[in-house]
Amino acid sequence: MKKLVLVVCSLLFVVIAAGAVLAAKGAKETFEAKAGDTIYVCGCGTGCDCGTLATKGGKCGCGKDLVKSTVTKVEKGKVFFQVDGKEFSAPAKGKYACNCGEGCCSTVSQKPGKCSCGMNLVKVQK
Repeated sequence: MKKLVLVVCSLLFVVIAAGAVLAAKGAKETFEAKAGDTIYVCGCGTGCDCGTLATKGGKCGCGKDLVKSTVTKVEKGKVFFQVDGKEFSAPAKGKYACNCGEGCCSTVSQKPGKCSCGMNLVKVQK
Protein backbone atom coordinates (compact mmCIF):
# COMPACT_ATOMS: atom_id res chain seq x y z
CA MET A 1 0.00 0.00 0.00
CA LYS A 2 2.85 2.40 0.85
CA LYS A 3 4.47 1.69 -2.53
CA LEU A 4 1.22 2.48 -4.35
CA VAL A 5 0.87 5.80 -2.54
CA LEU A 6 4.50 6.65 -3.32
CA VAL A 7 4.06 5.80 -7.01
CA VAL A 8 0.83 7.84 -7.27
CA CYS A 9 2.44 10.85 -5.55
CA SER A 10 5.49 10.63 -7.81
CA LEU A 11 3.35 10.50 -10.95
CA LEU A 12 1.25 13.42 -9.75
CA PHE A 13 4.40 15.49 -9.18
CA VAL A 14 5.71 14.68 -12.68
CA VAL A 15 2.39 15.63 -14.29
CA ILE A 16 2.21 18.95 -12.41
CA ALA A 17 5.84 19.82 -13.20
CA ALA A 18 5.39 18.98 -16.88
CA GLY A 19 2.23 21.08 -17.04
CA ALA A 20 4.01 24.09 -15.57
CA VAL A 21 6.85 23.80 -18.09
CA LEU A 22 4.45 23.44 -21.02
CA ALA A 23 2.38 26.41 -19.84
CA ALA A 24 5.44 28.65 -19.66
CA LYS A 25 6.79 27.41 -23.02
CA GLY A 26 3.90 29.06 -24.87
CA ALA A 27 4.64 32.39 -23.22
CA LYS A 28 6.55 34.75 -25.48
CA GLU A 29 9.22 36.36 -23.29
CA THR A 30 10.22 39.16 -25.66
CA PHE A 31 7.89 42.04 -26.42
CA GLU A 32 8.11 42.81 -30.11
CA ALA A 33 7.63 46.45 -31.02
CA LYS A 34 8.92 49.08 -33.40
CA ALA A 35 8.89 52.86 -33.36
CA GLY A 36 5.38 54.18 -33.93
CA ASP A 37 3.55 51.16 -32.47
CA THR A 38 0.75 51.84 -29.99
CA ILE A 39 1.37 49.98 -26.73
CA TYR A 40 0.13 49.95 -23.15
CA VAL A 41 2.69 50.50 -20.40
CA CYS A 42 3.04 50.93 -16.69
CA GLY A 43 2.51 54.63 -16.05
CA CYS A 44 3.78 54.71 -12.46
CA GLY A 45 6.96 56.59 -13.37
CA THR A 46 10.60 56.23 -12.47
CA GLY A 47 10.03 54.64 -9.05
CA CYS A 48 8.24 51.60 -10.46
CA ASP A 49 10.20 48.58 -11.63
CA CYS A 50 7.47 46.28 -12.93
CA GLY A 51 8.33 47.18 -16.55
CA THR A 52 5.00 45.99 -17.90
CA LEU A 53 4.48 46.25 -21.68
CA ALA A 54 1.35 45.05 -23.52
CA THR A 55 -0.54 45.44 -26.77
CA LYS A 56 -3.90 45.81 -24.98
CA GLY A 57 -5.08 47.85 -22.01
CA GLY A 58 -5.42 46.33 -18.55
CA LYS A 59 -3.45 46.30 -15.31
CA CYS A 60 0.31 46.31 -14.88
CA GLY A 61 2.38 44.00 -12.70
CA CYS A 62 2.17 46.47 -9.81
CA GLY A 63 -1.66 46.53 -10.04
CA LYS A 64 -2.26 49.96 -11.54
CA ASP A 65 -3.94 50.67 -14.88
CA LEU A 66 -1.78 50.47 -17.98
CA VAL A 67 -1.61 53.70 -19.97
CA LYS A 68 -1.66 54.05 -23.74
CA SER A 69 1.61 55.18 -25.29
CA THR A 70 3.59 55.08 -28.52
CA VAL A 71 6.95 53.40 -29.00
CA THR A 72 9.59 56.06 -29.71
CA LYS A 73 12.45 53.62 -30.34
CA VAL A 74 13.71 50.12 -29.58
CA GLU A 75 17.41 49.87 -28.68
CA LYS A 76 19.70 47.49 -26.83
CA GLY A 77 16.87 45.26 -25.62
CA LYS A 78 14.71 48.12 -24.34
CA VAL A 79 11.44 49.59 -25.55
CA PHE A 80 11.29 53.38 -25.19
CA PHE A 81 8.00 55.28 -24.86
CA GLN A 82 6.59 58.52 -23.46
CA VAL A 83 4.17 59.03 -20.58
CA ASP A 84 3.03 62.58 -19.78
CA GLY A 85 5.76 64.02 -22.01
CA LYS A 86 8.60 62.15 -20.29
CA GLU A 87 10.57 59.33 -21.91
CA PHE A 88 10.73 55.98 -20.14
CA SER A 89 11.93 52.53 -21.10
CA ALA A 90 11.30 48.95 -20.10
CA PRO A 91 13.15 45.75 -20.96
CA ALA A 92 11.72 44.05 -24.04
CA LYS A 93 12.51 40.69 -22.46
CA GLY A 94 10.21 39.93 -19.54
CA LYS A 95 10.83 37.74 -16.51
CA TYR A 96 7.09 37.01 -16.70
CA ALA A 97 4.90 36.75 -19.79
CA CYS A 98 1.33 36.06 -20.78
CA ASN A 99 0.55 32.64 -22.15
CA CYS A 100 -2.64 33.68 -23.97
CA GLY A 101 -1.28 32.88 -27.42
CA GLU A 102 -0.42 34.66 -30.64
CA GLY A 103 -2.26 37.94 -31.24
CA CYS A 104 -3.68 38.27 -27.74
CA CYS A 105 -2.24 40.87 -25.35
CA SER A 106 1.51 40.02 -25.62
CA THR A 107 2.10 41.21 -22.04
CA VAL A 108 5.60 40.98 -20.55
CA SER A 109 6.60 42.16 -17.09
CA GLN A 110 9.50 42.10 -14.69
CA LYS A 111 7.13 41.16 -11.84
CA PRO A 112 4.39 38.54 -11.46
CA GLY A 113 0.78 39.58 -11.83
CA LYS A 114 -1.99 39.43 -14.41
CA CYS A 115 -1.86 39.89 -18.17
CA SER A 116 -3.89 42.59 -19.88
CA CYS A 117 -6.32 39.84 -20.87
CA GLY A 118 -6.77 38.78 -17.22
CA MET A 119 -4.73 35.56 -17.24
CA ASN A 120 -1.89 35.05 -14.78
CA LEU A 121 1.58 35.90 -16.03
CA VAL A 122 3.87 32.86 -16.03
CA LYS A 123 7.55 32.85 -15.14
CA VAL A 124 9.60 32.60 -18.32
CA GLN A 125 11.81 29.54 -18.51
CA LYS A 126 15.50 30.27 -18.89
